[in-house]
Amino acid sequence: MQDETSETVCPVARSVGVVGDKWTILVLRELYMGMTRFEEIQIQTSATPQMLTSRLKALEADGLVERRPYQEKPLRYEYQLTAKGWDFYPVIYALRAWGEKWCKDEDEGLAMHFVHRACGHDVGVASVCPNCGVPVERKDLQPSISERFLAERTARREAFKGK
Repeated sequence: MQDETSETVCPVARSVGVVGDKWTILVLRELYMGMTRFEEIQIQTSATPQMLTSRLKALEADGLVERRPYQEKPLRYEYQLTAKGWDFYPVIYALRAWGEKWCKDEDEGLAMHFVHRACGHDVGVASVCPNCGVPVERKDLQPSISERFLAERTARREAFKGK
């Protein structure tokens, strides 16, 4: 998309022009967690329908997501990450690691656990497996959600149904 950041050669400024707001980051988080339908994403991000629609359209225009029909009558779409969208995952992973360290109480524990598929050890918030020393990517990790985070997400879903 064309915006004021296209006037600079700075890759940080250009990147922020594409993904530099809370709602876009939360939408991407949900897509990485396997949520592909509008309502699911709305429930977990707490975005208004208008906010979510604008972010999904922008992500689609920027080539990070593709909209695909999953139902014909009525016509409904789901959103899938493209290769460009998956390439943003290390940024989300780094935000997670930073947030686990600086944005919560020590006694809370990790919200998500990632186990290195090759050796079976939890990598914590590292991008290199602390057990075998191998750099890990999303495809190398088996995610599991903590009970506390799962309860939070379930409560959001229940509250949404009650509206």
